[in-house]
Amino acid sequence: MLHDISRRQFLRGAGIGAGGTAIAALGFGGAEEAQAQAVRPYKLARTTETRNTCPYCSVACGVILYSLGDNSKNATPAVIHVEGDPDHPTNRGTLCPKGSALLDFIHSETRLKEPRYRGPGERDFRTISWDEALTRIARLMKDDRDKNFIATNKDGVTVNRWTTTGFLAASATTNETAFLTYKTVRSTGILAFDNQARV
Repeated sequence: MLHDISRRQFLRGAGIGAGGTAIAALGFGGAEEAQAQAVRPYKLARTTETRNTCPYCSVACGVILYSLGDNSKNATPAVIHVEGDPDHPTNRGTLCPKGSALLDFIHSETRLKEPRYRGPGERDFRTISWDEALTRIARLMKDDRDKNFIATNKDGVTVNRWTTTGFLAASATTNETAFLTYKTVRSTGILAFDNQARV
């Protein structure tokens, strides 16, 4: 049967054999097995998904935050990956460079996580609790409204206006949240109401 093999087929077979021998001699004989053993598990397999909205601009793109850690001993939850939400109608999974860099924003040492307050005559800001901050805001708003609320104009027509305080709303919200925000602000009599979408 040897005489049925052409010279070209013989040289091809010999070349393949020599190449295989050389690869094995160089230590790559178990390359496929080693590669299969070195495959890492999917890094997001044990994470918790949380859907959120990108905080940067008024486009309000949807993002998915992947966190690892379940608050058990020595397992503080931390966001390890951020990607666009493919089910979000605004961005359909895409993110701009700022949105793609949200992981750095989340882990930044300079990111504020608590309210800061600098009182009259104080030089530096100090950290206060959320309860203290919201209580102070509510108190100042109530005092200003009581002092400056206009129930009727000069002709005696009921106007219910509060013109000394303004409100800037965030456009990175759902239509339902925006509607409730608008109704709440207008119910206080505030006229100076604007939205971040104009920025």
